[in-house]
Amino acid sequence: MAKVEHRILMRIGEVALKGLNKRRFVRQILENVQVRLDQLRPKFTTYSSESRLWIEPMDDLAGTEEYMAKALDIACKTFGIVSASPVLKLSEADFADVKAESLKVVDHVLEQKKEDNPRKKHWTFKVEAKRGDKSFPLTSPEIGRELGAHILRNYPNLSVDVHEPDFYIYVEVRDSFYLYGAIYPGAKGLPIGTGGQATVLLSGGIDSPVATYMMASRGVKLNAVYFHSFPFTSEEAKQKVIDLARILTAYTGPIELHIVNFTDIQVNLRQHCPSDMLTIVMRRVMMQIAEGIAHESEAKALVTGESLGQVASQTLEAITTTNIVVDMPVFRPLIGIDKDFTVDIARKIGTYETSILPYEDCCTVFVDKHPKTRPHLQDAIDAEEDLDISDLVQEGIRRRDILLVSQAEVRTIKEEDESDL
Repeated sequence: MAKVEHRILMRIGEVALKGLNKRRFVRQILENVQVRLDQLRPKFTTYSSESRLWIEPMDDLAGTEEYMAKALDIACKTFGIVSASPVLKLSEADFADVKAESLKVVDHVLEQKKEDNPRKKHWTFKVEAKRGDKSFPLTSPEIGRELGAHILRNYPNLSVDVHEPDFYIYVEVRDSFYLYGAIYPGAKGLPIGTGGQATVLLSGGIDSPVATYMMASRGVKLNAVYFHSFPFTSEEAKQKVIDLARILTAYTGPIELHIVNFTDIQVNLRQHCPSDMLTIVMRRVMMQIAEGIAHESEAKALVTGESLGQVASQTLEAITTTNIVVDMPVFRPLIGIDKDFTVDIARKIGTYETSILPYEDCCTVFVDKHPKTRPHLQDAIDAEEDLDISDLVQEGIRRRDILLVSQAEVRTIKEEDESDL
């Protein structure tokens, strides 16, 4: 009697081109998937076999439809995975067992198809067969024909279309038989942990969460800095950023979120800085605080959600004037991207609805009606003449809470120490 087991097959794309480094990248993907799976109640394990990556349930609860669906979602949101499929593995089986189990796969596919299009009565399909085990007596085309004929005999509302079928049934002959009926797109990119570490300036807007996602897709591990100006900005604004970080952790893994108490600094800037230069000077101070935090966490770069020309502080002159105060590289993955495209990504990754909640962050406080859009470096130097920037930066680095944000929980690592003030 055939032994039927549930598996999730994960496929790699760009990682396969890494040559001698491929093994390291694959190990990192499996580790990243396993960390996320470990947050679930049942037990799973990950492994690679024949250049393929697998998730295997290790107890009965893990093998249920509910938790296999959760494991599939984790696989599809892990960078480095281009696609994933829920698979039936048939060991100690013959081709008659494959035929019998294929009907269960067809049932599942048809159930989903009918939910998507309940009015449709007739469906087309194609069997895609691969024979990795050349000792198996049937060739790939013969496997496809026999299995297709068996499905047709059992489903009068189906027909074969080899060019544009409504769905595929996949069968592979390797060490065992493998059956599946769906391929779900993955996050692609490179696995987190292979691209170094960076610090992102995270706000409650649309752009910076998308910039975080895009840098993470290149394998960069990220921590985040948020500037909070209570009571000028509300506790809801802070919670909004925490919620955004939590959404992002589905892709990035846990994020260390540094919440800087920016109120006194911002008031000081307003009192001693020309109003038309306030935004630029504020950004310069923020960048230096973020760089200080980045050094503490051994990050090698800063990341922002800036897009060229989008607002007054994002002109070429303003960005240049801001950039010059930090020594480490500043990555701006959205710099040349249209806003509509950014919104599309935000919708795809699930941050958009949270980003548009009407809670203002500190960047909208004390904004001049006519800010200088093309400042020169000397303008910034003159604007900061009455300010002790070094003290303000050190105050920002010192006055912060640190949270560890994951999908499972938000945990406080460090609270601002009032005795240091």
